[in-house]
Amino acid sequence: MAKDPVCGMDVDEKKAAGKSDYMGKNYYFCAMACKKAFDQNPDKYLKGGGQKAGGHSGHS
Repeated sequence: MAKDPVCGMDVDEKKAAGKSDYMGKNYYFCAMACKKAFDQNPDKYLKGGGQKAGGHSGHS
């Protein structure tokens, strides 16, 4: 399992909604909205540690 860096959810790499490569490392996402947010500003989520899963909203 991987942790979505945007919302903090655990994500099965095989079932992830999206994947991004940043600085040689793969990141997996629970929803395309999380991938899009990460792709726009990866450092925000990597340095800030993302949000808690409780703040996970707006995903469809």
